[in-house]
Amino acid sequence: MKRLLPTLAVGMLSAFLIQAQAQGGPLSFQITTPAFANGGTVPKKFTCDGPDLSPALAWRDPPPATRSLALIMDDPDAPAGTWVHWVLYNLPATTKELAEGVEKSEHLANGALQGRNDFRKIGYNGPCPPPGTPHRYFFKLYALDANLNLKAGATKADVERAMKGHVLAEAQVMGKYVH
Repeated sequence: MKRLLPTLAVGMLSAFLIQAQAQGGPLSFQITTPAFANGGTVPKKFTCDGPDLSPALAWRDPPPATRSLALIMDDPDAPAGTWVHWVLYNLPATTKELAEGVEKSEHLANGALQGRNDFRKIGYNGPCPPPGTPHRYFFKLYALDANLNLKAGATKADVERAMKGHVLAEAQVMGKYVH
């Protein structure tokens, strides 16, 4: 019986994971960008060394109960601690992509709101690390079971507090950049 329990547990977990993927669950939720491969180099056009455009992003298979999406882009390698580059929330659940060069305004045409980044600006501000070693930039997309009760201009901390207890799934893509 002792040997059977671990086997049963693994079997049940495998069945759950397969079912979650088949139903568009957390495991199949993915975000990608045509701008760079996951773990690859962020092109200059998306950085302070170029026009500083946001890259196009696309995602698939959010959980069925998703009511809105939130996106946070940050750099955990910044000298002063994690540096926030982009905060976007209340994206409609039906949204499947963001075009390159999202406008830097509080209110987007699709109803989404943008927050204030650590440059103290609204919208996207791309990689701009000090010279030296490459930094990692994480684009984290959250599927939420509610819209966030926040006004435009919220910070990452505001969004994370409001998301607590509402995150159904998270997907991320990461790019690196060295100045």
